[in-house]
Amino acid sequence: MEEERRRLAEAISTAAADKAPLRLRGGGTKDFYGARLDGKVLDTRGYHGVVNYEPSELVVTVRSGTPLVELEKTLAERGQMLAFEPPHFGQGATVGGCVATGLSGPRRASAGSVRDYILGVRLMDGRGQDLHFGGEVMKNVAGYDLSRLATGSLGTLGLLLEVSFKVLPIPKSEATLRFEMDERGAIEKMNEWAGKPLPVSATCFHDGRLTVRLSGAEAGVRAAREKLGGESVGDAPAFWAAVREQTFEAFRGAEPLWRLSLRSATPPLGLPGRQVIEWNGGLRWIASRAPAQQMREAAAKAGGHATLFRSHDKAASVFHPLPKALFDIHLRLKKTFDPAGILNPGRMYEGF
Repeated sequence: MEEERRRLAEAISTAAADKAPLRLRGGGTKDFYGARLDGKVLDTRGYHGVVNYEPSELVVTVRSGTPLVELEKTLAERGQMLAFEPPHFGQGATVGGCVATGLSGPRRASAGSVRDYILGVRLMDGRGQDLHFGGEVMKNVAGYDLSRLATGSLGTLGLLLEVSFKVLPIPKSEATLRFEMDERGAIEKMNEWAGKPLPVSATCFHDGRLTVRLSGAEAGVRAAREKLGGESVGDAPAFWAAVREQTFEAFRGAEPLWRLSLRSATPPLGLPGRQVIEWNGGLRWIASRAPAQQMREAAAKAGGHATLFRSHDKAASVFHPLPKALFDIHLRLKKTFDPAGILNPGRMYEGF
């Protein structure tokens, strides 16, 4: 892999010298996410493979071009998983894209986000320099946690070379239950259950139905199932995969798809469009042609933010506008890691 790493470094250093933008890209399954796609494609898939895996230590280090399905298969063979349940959005998804986008699946509210499981990263900055942040142990506190800063940065700070993850055992038992109720009742019920010692690992409300997944020890799942009641869901893995990968019927259609992150107990917003609620009420997907200002004002009023997650028209800013002071901090970080401004320019914000 040394030769492939040299190729990547040379491509970046040459682009920096020429001030020519580069588009960092793995499988391209998340090209829809973010704003502009600008520059010559720098394909990361040649830099792949597991570097180190210690199942007994619950730690794996993997190169960024590794297919996500390949990593998940390796972990599953040892009864382990990426607990944040990352979406793929296509067969070609890579580990680098998973971390760069920072997207988590249905298990996020109970298990944590991508960022919570990053122990360290190896990053190539906008000069072609090979940098290391964090490590491969769970107790790693040394200076600023720049490994987590790279998570969700959409490649604007550097090219991810390697990532060290904390992994968890696959639950011994799971059950999925469904309940008929309205939106307000579902939000109240999800928050009520979240405050109790119940093994709830995922929730999804849509079209008058609340679906809940229980995960854990067999005895605990069985007891929770008896306590909650509800109707048992047959092909539960397929249902949760459809929610994670957004092949669920509510995600289909030509309307822009908005992603609203809110306090979980926020009551119904009354916004127009088809809605799916996850993460105990903290994540609300809305497929709607409503103006961007209306979506963002509603999210801000509820103490959250709105992202234009998927849309053919990105005239409106994709990400919730940042206060000037916070944007300036982002800009200084960008200039520190990528002084020539060549890495995925405009992918997050204009001028960034």
